Amino acid sequence: MTTPTIGLHPDNQAPELKDYNVYTSDPVLRGAVARGGAAWRDEELVRQGAEYGAEATLRAAEDANRHEPELHTHSRTGERIDQVKFHPAWHTMMAIARRNGMANLPFFDERPSAWVGYGASLHMHSQIESGSTCPTIMTKACIPVMRRNAALYADLCEKLASNEHDPRDIPLAGKTSMTVGMGMTEKQGGSDVRTNTTRAVPAGSGPWGDEFLITGHKWFFSAPMCDGHLVLAKTDAHGSSCFFVPRWRPDGTKNPIRIQRLKDKVGNRSNASSEVEFDEAWGVRVGDEGRGIPTIIEMATVTRLDCALSSAGFMRHAFAQALHYTRNRFAFGKALAEQPVMTELLADMALESESATLLAMGLASRFGSDAPLDTAWRRLLTPAAKFWNCKRAVALTGEAMEVFGGNGYVEDGPMGRLFREAPVNSIWEGSGNVMCLDVLRAVSRNPGDVQLVLDQLQDIATGEPRLQDELQAVRRMTQLPPLELERQARRFTQRLVLATQACLMLEHASAETSAAFLSSRFDRDWGPVTGISSGTSDPAALLRAAWR
Repeated sequence: MTTPTIGLHPDNQAPELKDYNVYTSDPVLRGAVARGGAAWRDEELVRQGAEYGAEATLRAAEDANRHEPELHTHSRTGERIDQVKFHPAWHTMMAIARRNGMANLPFFDERPSAWVGYGASLHMHSQIESGSTCPTIMTKACIPVMRRNAALYADLCEKLASNEHDPRDIPLAGKTSMTVGMGMTEKQGGSDVRTNTTRAVPAGSGPWGDEFLITGHKWFFSAPMCDGHLVLAKTDAHGSSCFFVPRWRPDGTKNPIRIQRLKDKVGNRSNASSEVEFDEAWGVRVGDEGRGIPTIIEMATVTRLDCALSSAGFMRHAFAQALHYTRNRFAFGKALAEQPVMTELLADMALESESATLLAMGLASRFGSDAPLDTAWRRLLTPAAKFWNCKRAVALTGEAMEVFGGNGYVEDGPMGRLFREAPVNSIWEGSGNVMCLDVLRAVSRNPGDVQLVLDQLQDIATGEPRLQDELQAVRRMTQLPPLELERQARRFTQRLVLATQACLMLEHASAETSAAFLSSRFDRDWGPVTGISSGTSDPAALLRAAWR
């Protein structure tokens, strides 16, 4: 994208960013795919990038959010149907996500680098329409959990492996593909799922194993039109267990899952989130009885990676929109992007976006391996990356909205939806405090993991005294008394992530860009306000490298 001449638009209005390739214009993402061993996916990602940037896709994303899902609890003859109806544009976005492998790729492609290829697709899709990612990535995350019930998985694996979107609300036997959601939290407990009260009563045994009737509620029941959900409920004998609860029973009758209302959310408007009541809903156990929380947490661990990838996508899109706008909007004789204070801001945003993408995609590359170092990265840095990328996305999307001025604060532009979308990833699958406590839990339960990761980072940081000092400080913090370390959980997580990002920049970014990151992120003035320092004497050079 080149800077136009002054007066290109007679009203000095920047044209819409459309009909561009989301993938080929992003050298950081494309480089991460190549390093992650997913060059085999490059041609397909180029195709996807063109599809995501096409005007038709942008219009579908807008329509899916403008025409929100509608709840219909009863048919016109009084029959209980509990059906959510969507605009056709929603199904367009769901079909794109499914076709692009986001519902299953890393669990049906044996190459470890499939996680990297998947991560690139999610990174791009999130930039254009985020609501459709929710049921899609939950479907992907449920696959290893459903494999714990061999008979269930044998019957449903082909539907999970399908890359076709099947929107029909019919029993599973007639479906070509399926989606799976999750029901964990209840109104009295939130993140503390140990306080759940939903009960499961044994109801015999069938082809899929132990059957139960489930009664209770879920305060957040994501994507209620999914063909099934993994649900936490307690049995009298063993406590919390995990159950697969389909929308339709195997005998073809509607399962009594009563949708009470749809949540009126700040963002993520295209996607339906609901409150439900179970009235002896039929389900089958997945995993060991009494081990429901660790069973379903396996699903949450994968979706926390998704939050880090998605938020990195938000930051990339915020930066791309801001750069495009300021290159095509003029004041005082030159483009806004060429005004020194704006150049400094955009360069800082470019650093934030690049480091977020390197963190998320680097983490994704660790999910295809059981090597000790890769396992340590997943345990320690998955909650840390979710915490940091999600927090930074909220700040960066707000900054990008401000770049647009009044044009960013109206609903017919792209920034309002992006700004409202950003906070959901900070909340979904555990808020910031929960993530920081999970980082500390990884440190205490597997102390060798943090040493493995820090040892690797210190090797990378050789020759960078500032970074070496920071890594030593992080290592010393791990020795603090538990209560003191818990009080500083956010500080510890921030320092760990920034040091990790700095090392990734040293490894994979240009010398100029990595130097700018280290100079700015370890400057005592960096942090509260974006754009205070980009860490370089030539911020325009960072912008030239950030968009191709």
